[in-house]
Amino acid sequence: MKFPKITAFFIAAAMLGMVGLTGCSSQSGGASAQEDDSPESGDLLSQIQERGEIIIAMEGTWAPWTYHDENDELVGFDVEVGQQIAEALGVEATFVEGEWDGLLAGLDAGRYDIMINGVDITEERADAYDFSDPYAYNRTAVIVSADNNDITSMEDLDGKHTANTISSTYAEVAEQYGAEVTGVDDLNQTFELLLSGRIDATLNAEVTYYDYMEAHPDANLKIACLDPEATEVAIPFRKGEETASLREAVNQVLADMRESGALTELSEKYFGTDITQAE
Repeated sequence: MKFPKITAFFIAAAMLGMVGLTGCSSQSGGASAQEDDSPESGDLLSQIQERGEIIIAMEGTWAPWTYHDENDELVGFDVEVGQQIAEALGVEATFVEGEWDGLLAGLDAGRYDIMINGVDITEERADAYDFSDPYAYNRTAVIVSADNNDITSMEDLDGKHTANTISSTYAEVAEQYGAEVTGVDDLNQTFELLLSGRIDATLNAEVTYYDYMEAHPDANLKIACLDPEATEVAIPFRKGEETASLREAVNQVLADMRESGALTELSEKYFGTDITQAE
């Protein structure tokens, strides 16, 4: 499936920005997006187009957003979104996988150009990063064992034990409702704790629950309740003029994908429903 190339406006802007470049990037084991590892060495879109690749950070363990299939190939909704962004920019997509807690830190340090991993916009994150326009919307589900009747609302999380990656939005929501959150590395570990009875609940995207149940139909789990507020999913960028033209270009790609129906098609492919609409 092909999508429109980035508009001539952004290409022209990128060419103008190349004047101030300090040098080509080098990547060691997929770790560094810039030679000097500095997030302030010129226009990032120009650097990406000069080196011919965009380095995208993601977990690779969070189906159906980013995960490995039965052939150990990295796939998922966000993987294909990243591939289409790279194609529209005229570069290759290089995906670097890591644990959630280190991804934003790597973005800060300039090891990655962008992060695409179902990132919800929060007030705290918006203070630290510039975000693209939203390309998906999340409803948070409280997931419990099928025989747990103690949790039927968000307020029932008060005093309960949950598990999530510590810096995730889901951990923040659980803590806001009074839960004690255990930190984990990935989604699989979360479900292991829940199924073994070591936690009372976990919070995650509603679609992630359905995806897990499709793969594990005998899992003794259910959704206890849903957070009434949907969150906006977007792509974070380092703050500053360095990333402004890249953010503008990515927004154009996302707009083109939305207009062509590509975002809806990818959502229905991976989630079985369209999560790219606000309503």
